[in-house]
Formats: sequence, C-alpha cells, structure tokens
Amino acid sequence: MKDVELKEVDQVKQLMTRENNGCVKVTVSENAGVKYGLSKDELIQIAGTAGWVRTRWALLVLFWLGWVGMLAGAIVIIVQAPRCKPIPEMNWWNEGLLYQISDLNTFSDNGLKGVEEKLDYLSQMKVKGLVLGPIHTVQADQPDTLNLNSIKSEVGTENELESLLEQAHKRGISIVLNLTPNYEKPSVWFKNVTTVAEKIREACAYWLTKGFDGIFLSDLKDIVLSHYWPSIQVIFNQTDNIKKVALMGSVTGLSVEEVSLLLNRSGVDLLLTELAAPAGSGVRQAQAIQKLYSGHLQTSLGWSLSGRSLGSPAVPVRLFHTLLFTLPGTPVFSAGDEVGLKAGENLQTMWDLENPVEATNATAKTLQEERIAVRDFFKALSDLKRKERSLLHGEYVSFHNSATSLAFLRLWDQSERFITAVNWGNDSVTMKLTNSDLPAQAQVRLSTDAENLAVDLKVSVEKLELGPKQAVLLSYPYPG
Repeated sequence: MKDVELKEVDQVKQLMTRENNGCVKVTVSENAGVKYGLSKDELIQIAGTAGWVRTRWALLVLFWLGWVGMLAGAIVIIVQAPRCKPIPEMNWWNEGLLYQISDLNTFSDNGLKGVEEKLDYLSQMKVKGLVLGPIHTVQADQPDTLNLNSIKSEVGTENELESLLEQAHKRGISIVLNLTPNYEKPSVWFKNVTTVAEKIREACAYWLTKGFDGIFLSDLKDIVLSHYWPSIQVIFNQTDNIKKVALMGSVTGLSVEEVSLLLNRSGVDLLLTELAAPAGSGVRQAQAIQKLYSGHLQTSLGWSLSGRSLGSPAVPVRLFHTLLFTLPGTPVFSAGDEVGLKAGENLQTMWDLENPVEATNATAKTLQEERIAVRDFFKALSDLKRKERSLLHGEYVSFHNSATSLAFLRLWDQSERFITAVNWGNDSVTMKLTNSDLPAQAQVRLSTDAENLAVDLKVSVEKLELGPKQAVLLSYPYPG
C-alpha cells in the first residue's frame, strides 16, 4: 500500500472511536471547512434587494385582493339567496293532533288514574293535547243538579286529576277540560243557555287555576249569543300563564257560511268543524275547506269526521286519517279512531291488540293484524304532521275535486312539498295535477294501496291513478 493511502487510513481511524457497547463514534474536525446554506447576514442582505421587495409586495397585494374578493362574493350570495319566510306564530294546539276521551271509564277501567297509565301510549301516537271529559256532576236535563267545579266520584278524585295533569305535562301533552253542561242529553244547554252561562264563567276560572291548558264547549253557537260570552273570553285573555290557555268549541249541522260567521263572532282559539259525510260530494268538500282556509287563520281550524263513523264499511279508515292529518289546521280524533273502531265497539279492544290471538282463530287474527296496521299508519301520519313544516303550517292549494275525490297541495317556503289525493268512490279515478313547480314525478310517502302505490315508489303526477276507497300522500323536494 502506498504511503499516501496509509496516511488517509490513519486519519479516518483517528476520527472514529469505538464505544463500549460496540457503536462507532465519529468525530468531525472543527476545521473541516464544510458550509451549508446562507448565513444570517447573507440572507438579510439578499432579502433587502429590490427584486425580493417587489415580490413580497406583490404577494401581499394578491392576498388582500383575494380576501376582499371572497368577502364580496359571500355578500353577493347572501343578498341574492332567497329569504326564508318567518315561521308563523303557533300555539301548542297547532303542533299536533288532539285526542278526545269523552268517557274515561270506557277508555280505561280506572278513570283518571287509567288515563294517566295510558300516557306513554298517547305519547307514542304523538298526541299533543287531550280533550278530557266532561267529568263534572249533573243529572240529565236537571240544571239544578249541575256542579261544574266537582268531579264525578266514579272517574276519580281531585288528587288523581292533579297527578294526571302533572304527568301529562312532563310528557309534553296538554289537557283541555270539556265543560259541556248537559252532556248526557241532546240539548247540552238545557234549552236555556242563560241558566248555566254564569256557572260556565266561574268554572273556566276555577279549572284554569288547577293547571288545565284550555276549556272546550260543545254546540258553541248557543252560548256565543249570550251576553255572558265576553266575560268568558276575558278569562282567557287575562291569564298569567306563560303557556297560552285555549278556548275551544265545536259546532254541528251548520253551513260553511254559518261556521265562518261563528268563527268571526266567537273569537275562539280553535273551532272544531266536522267534515261532510264520506258519501258527500268532493266538490262541496273542496269548496268548504277553501272558504274556511281563505277566510280564517288555519291555526283556528280544527277538523273531525261527522259522527263516530270511522271504521264503518262505508268509511275507509286510513283514507280519512290521511285527509284529516294533511288539511290546514288541527286534526281531532276520538279515542279508538286510531285503530278504526266502529260506533259502539268497546275501547278495550285497543288494549287487547297487544295480546296474541290463537292461531286457530283466523278471523280474529286477521282483524287484529289489520287494526295494528291501521294504528301504525295513524302513527306515521301523526309523526309527519308534527315534523314537516308544509303539513304543520304550510299553504293549501286545491288541485282536483270531483263527486268522490279530492286532491290538494301543501307547501311551505323551501321545505318539502306534499300532495294529498283521496278517492272514496267505488270507481278508480285519474287525477291530472298541474302547478307551476310540480315535477313530472313525486315520491309515495304513505299509501292505502301497497300493491299499486308502494312507499318510496316514484309516480306520475300528471296522470295520477287512484283506485276506489284509496288514498296516497306524495312528496317532492323544493324545486329551487
């Protein structure tokens, strides 16, 4: 090996020493003369040159121009974006269905206590308010026995009533007390309203202090004409409750013009109006609905069906569930309507649905399955009513009406739109639905005809085919 090569090897050895653990330690001489990058002084000198100064200024200007441009773009988008309509003022009775329990002991075996035991069931049905009773004491057609501030002993005690109110309020369910005086006879006012009007006024004040959320009066047209009526209204206008209490009433046998006049004259918070008989003309139905909707706030409109006819062969239950839940206003049902009970049928049948029927009794098993399906349909509609703005407080647009069919649109601002179509006739109908923002197709949300109009199916709205005794609820998105 040459001398030069040996010297180089010796230098490398001097720079490398072995540690105790076998690792090699390399020592770099301080005078190795290796230099990486620029020094601080050199960087400062270069950064101060004219070229780099201009570059920095250009980047700064570009940053601020970009920021101002994005700000201007955001302002333009906000200004040009469609404004959301303000939500109309609504009270608790406009936010879901009302459920009437007229006979507490028929509804359950334990009167007031039994109603409290069923509160979870009512919550599942999305009930917003109960119309309870009447529960006061009176002998039929004997006004001298009327005591509106008492509770019939057979339905419970005042302590049980207080417990029911407390538990219902915890679940978000309001309770309205029916104070119809002579409730066991056709003449609810004993044929002379002035004999009980003063008692009505005193009873309204008394029960509202007990925690009730409203008072309900049947055949309202009679007492509205009494000179006591303004003093009754004052009670509801002067309550100190944070939550508004409601004055409600119902009318029967009046023309749509008379109902409209009564709404204006009475000033009630909610007037329950019965739809015409199911065999009635769809044209008249549409005219009545349109007149009441166009002349009054929908927050004061309540809808039920004439008589206790749901569940009868002439009335397709789910069809009228669909109609009542999607009209502008508050749907009002009687206990048992959610499963399609017929007039005179025992309400205990509702609670028996949870008990399995023997497989050998095919008829009973089929009926039970049908009623459970009806209840599920009712619950689905109730859920939609509470959460969809178009159904809750949207505009109402009449689409189609004939002797036996009806169709209308519910829409609100930029929310999803809903189309209701019902045909209670014995023949199929073809509805030609037209509107400026209607798409060619809409989606089935709920239907009574699972074979031809299955849920989530897309169907034509230009020629909507609907079979006899059928109903469908369609939806389509806001067109933008």
